[in-house]
Amino acid sequence: MTVPFETLPDEARVWIYPAHRPFSENEKTALEDALTQFLTQWTAHNQTLEAAFDLPYNRFIVLGVNQESVQASGCSIDASVRFIQEIEKQFDLVLLDKMNVTFRQGAFLAHKPLNEFVKMAKAHSVSKGTIVFNNLVDTVGDYRRFWEIPAGESWHSRFIK
Repeated sequence: MTVPFETLPDEARVWIYPAHRPFSENEKTALEDALTQFLTQWTAHNQTLEAAFDLPYNRFIVLGVNQESVQASGCSIDASVRFIQEIEKQFDLVLLDKMNVTFRQGAFLAHKPLNEFVKMAKAHSVSKGTIVFNNLVDTVGDYRRFWEIPAGESWHSRFIK
């Protein structure tokens, strides 16, 4: 069952998939349709999941599941990863490579391989105040509060002196 993302409780589970590039308007519309279709039929042990998606900045796919009534299972999580892999192929996107960092550079979002981000940190091109996207958050509440934060307050801080 698909619900509006903003109705998910803070305890809901969340998975964040950063894209290596922004979605075009046509892609965003097609993604919304594909996500709605997937979430409508997404189940765990033959029970419908209360699920939602968000597409912030036309650059991320965020899936959320309210686990108060039905918990996402290993099989349902595997199904979501297979779906994301299909999306990668269909739209020629990179979504599952966790060795990338997305961060703000002025008014723009940058997406760099982790080793390049580390080099930028050493060259002082990014700092503790650089806004990064912490895609490791795992609840909707943390997504709302701690997803978009200064690098000095996230796991990225280990690379910045």
